[in-house]
Amino acid sequence: MSTNSYLIKVGVVEAMIVRKPVKNLHLAVLPPAGKVRVTAPLSMKEDAIRTLVATKIGWIKKQQAKFAGQARQTRREYISGESHYFLGKRYRLEVVTEQARPTVSLKANGRMILSVRPGSSRAKREEVLIEWYRAELREIVTELLSKWQNKIGVQLDTWRIMRMKTRWGTCNHKAGRITLNLELAKKPLSCIEYVTVHELVHLIEKKHNERFQKLMTKYLPKWRSAKEELNRFILAHEEWEY
Repeated sequence: MSTNSYLIKVGVVEAMIVRKPVKNLHLAVLPPAGKVRVTAPLSMKEDAIRTLVATKIGWIKKQQAKFAGQARQTRREYISGESHYFLGKRYRLEVVTEQARPTVSLKANGRMILSVRPGSSRAKREEVLIEWYRAELREIVTELLSKWQNKIGVQLDTWRIMRMKTRWGTCNHKAGRITLNLELAKKPLSCIEYVTVHELVHLIEKKHNERFQKLMTKYLPKWRSAKEELNRFILAHEEWEY
């Protein structure tokens, strides 16, 4: 897929324009720094893009202010004493070393025990914890899909968990596939359920239109509260780029 990108400035807003062979124009404000990205069709005139950005300046500033006010973790080193989250609860990491298969376990007193072999690097400690998150999230989502596919009346061909920088989930309508962000393992269960239902509903309605919202309300009446909770929750340390 061919793409090209460049920066423009509209008033006080600087935006990265990304040209792609797509049909529709899409504007996004990306955490954590509130950078603005506009994905535009290859043939769209720049004046039309600038007009869109100009009409959205108020919304853009609101989103940027929201990101600026959110709590954010410092870069994780995966060492004892750090805070790490699972299902919305904060745990104090305790790294122990032993000559055994690496494991992660949770204790009732709010400790997360990361057991690794002596001399394990930061990258290895991170890998062990990430794979634990992946396994835990897969188990949770498997149960949610069993429940919600039947309720909504849809059937996935496949689903997957990935580390994504700008979305909590995606739906490929044609392929019958949803993708969920690995970071969801750190969020409350209500947030995981909301994103799962959100993507399943996209199998029925691709757009975020009135029909989509009515379907969400039908199946998950408190979905707006879950969405707000997800957006309020502490952000991981990550510099998301264009």
